[in-house]
Amino acid sequence: MQSSIASARAGTTAPSHDATASEPLEASAEEVLPHRRRKRRKELEEAHNSPNSYPIALDASAQLADLSSKLPQRSLKRIFATYLSLSKPRLSFLVVLTATAAYSIYPVPGLLAPAATATPSLSALTLFFLTSGTALCSASANAFNMLMEPAHDAKMSRTRNRPLVRKLISTRGATVFAIACGVIGTGALYYGVNPTTAFLGFSNIVLYAGCYTPLKRMHVINTWIGAIVGGIPPLMGWTAAAGQCAHDGDWKELLFGEQSAGGWLFAALLFAWQFPHFNSLSWSIRDEYRNAGYRMLAWVNPAQNGRVALRYALLMFPVCIGLSWCGVTDWSFVATSSAVNGWMAWRAVQFWKEQGHKGTARGLFWASVWHLPIVMVLAMAQKKGLGERVWRSIVGYPPVDEDELYYEVGELEEKEEKVGAAVERTAK
Repeated sequence: MQSSIASARAGTTAPSHDATASEPLEASAEEVLPHRRRKRRKELEEAHNSPNSYPIALDASAQLADLSSKLPQRSLKRIFATYLSLSKPRLSFLVVLTATAAYSIYPVPGLLAPAATATPSLSALTLFFLTSGTALCSASANAFNMLMEPAHDAKMSRTRNRPLVRKLISTRGATVFAIACGVIGTGALYYGVNPTTAFLGFSNIVLYAGCYTPLKRMHVINTWIGAIVGGIPPLMGWTAAAGQCAHDGDWKELLFGEQSAGGWLFAALLFAWQFPHFNSLSWSIRDEYRNAGYRMLAWVNPAQNGRVALRYALLMFPVCIGLSWCGVTDWSFVATSSAVNGWMAWRAVQFWKEQGHKGTARGLFWASVWHLPIVMVLAMAQKKGLGERVWRSIVGYPPVDEDELYYEVGELEEKEEKVGAAVERTAK
């Protein structure tokens, strides 16, 4: 009996020992076998793409900081990756992109000139100073932002891997980087573009680091200040282009002259776009914002969060119509942009009705991600007169009536003589 019990105990314990011994073997095999790794990766991606998962990947700064921590100490790659992570490269790229788009859309005089070679073009050197200066100003503002928030960044999964949180760089080093980028960026805009654009670039650093960042922990109005910061780069691109065609080129002419309406409309477009984009994003991580002490509408007032997103999504319709009304784009842009704006508005209505639930926050977020580049590309493709110029270059230009041209030149000379005579009489 005892032997049978012993054998029974041995029989029951042996398999359990084998099972525990085989677990590491199975785990190691699963780690080695490629098909098991692919299966596991697919499962993680499906979990990540579920409606309840985080809407986007970790920000680029956190990813670069993680990469930097794995590189050898004092290596050039580590130093470069660490400082680049301070600039929030993904956000800085978007800022430069909006400035460049506005620069390219500016209605250069003489666009419809008969000869293609007679069409004046904007300076490539000015564009270089605009992009580099804007990128450096953005990097400066983002570095100052990180310098002010390491303790709070550590409380959020999206930002806890940033370089200052992980102490990959000293506070002194980050401060020197932020100041250097701000000084060089503003200087590049001043000497390579114009003083007005330089002032706008410097103002964005002050607004982002000095106003938006501290207000995040005080009042929900921080989102509106952040939207102003996002609206300034396209205005910078516009003033950079306008400075090459202006008479005096002072701030009054560049910001409030006859051709300034387009720049303000592009700034309004970026200002309005940020509310459906950020309100949907912040809703998905509203608990983290609350725990970190950031006052965002997503958790302070969820109902207003949806209303604000919808309100500014609808504002994009008149803004895009205004671009055609002011002669920046052809009237066909009204139809194409309205289709894209309608898609965004529909997602915003769903987000507002469901208050972010049932996957509506994720739907609005991804709609906003695609909305901005599509509208920008449409505006550049439907720039005023561009389509007609392309058509004329294909089918040719109508013959010039020499008699009519001679009559117009004579009429112009006669007007100039009258003006000259009037000036002489006034002088006497």
